[in-house]
Amino acid sequence: MIQTIEEAIAHIARKREGQIVHASSRTLTDLRVDRLILGPGTKEDLDWYLVGWPKGAAYVLMSAWPDLSVLSQGEALFLPAQKEAIHRGGLQGLADVVSRLMEPESGCPWDLEQTHFTLKKYLIEEAYELIEAIDREDREGMMEELGDVLLQPMMHAEISRRRGVFDLQQVAQEEAEKLVRRHPHVFGDKIANTADEVLANWDNVKRAEKERTSILEGIPTAMPQLLRALETSKRAARAGFEWPNLSGVFEKLHEELAELHEAIEGGDRKAQGGELGDLLFTVVNVARWLKIDPEEALRLMLTRFTARFRVMEQSSDKPLHELSPERWDELWEQAKLWSAASPDAAF
Repeated sequence: MIQTIEEAIAHIARKREGQIVHASSRTLTDLRVDRLILGPGTKEDLDWYLVGWPKGAAYVLMSAWPDLSVLSQGEALFLPAQKEAIHRGGLQGLADVVSRLMEPESGCPWDLEQTHFTLKKYLIEEAYELIEAIDREDREGMMEELGDVLLQPMMHAEISRRRGVFDLQQVAQEEAEKLVRRHPHVFGDKIANTADEVLANWDNVKRAEKERTSILEGIPTAMPQLLRALETSKRAARAGFEWPNLSGVFEKLHEELAELHEAIEGGDRKAQGGELGDLLFTVVNVARWLKIDPEEALRLMLTRFTARFRVMEQSSDKPLHELSPERWDELWEQAKLWSAASPDAAF
């Protein structure tokens, strides 16, 4: 039985496999090989290395403390290899599981059928489920949904690895290098004291990297159009295409509304669509000036409307399509009072 740090080091050296790491370095580890975690280290450091550790599995705490609250200098934690572990644990463990699921001879039939194109909808779906968990302030739900979102790039990277294009390590490396390049105020000698200055630096570096001729290049056309409009508006404003104040934006809003009325009176459907688009884009600019995310504002409004409408359905003594206009108004006002009074309505 290993009882000292020296014995653990000799044991790992003799087997020629295992890991000897400092607790504070938070190095990625492997459940399936012996690990010696050297102090000093905090409880958070130790929790990092115990991710995926099986309940009841033995470990050797070479410390003056009787629990895993801290490791002092000269103390260590020895984690013997878990030979039956299916994966390495933590982030590497997830990569192991994805690789196994996509093993051609023994993997999962459903996973093996997936391509970059078939997985697109799941990335969007999982992202929205995460947003809902965040809105509920559901910590357990957030952890689960973050894992589902994390699974998506893992699967895309594994598909590409098996095709000899790129792998997860390369994806992570590219992203790390990009973040360093685009944060010269952190990793270089640039100065940025405000979020706006950070974004300006980001735009300049990105435009130089991509050799783009327009600040509007690179905005995904497939993103939700309210978000696309907001991003377009922000970039145009950063380039100087901007109103002097909020009053100017509202003047433009009234102008676009009047032009829509003219198009409606003229009966030109194409013109009506164009003017309605201009009006919506101006509303997005109002939101930008107010520092309100229009997509989020609309989403919350729809949640509020849905809840109120359901209250109307439950309160009505007859099918809604049989109600008089006066009864509709009465039920709607009652639903508004309910949402204002209900602590769970969050409206």
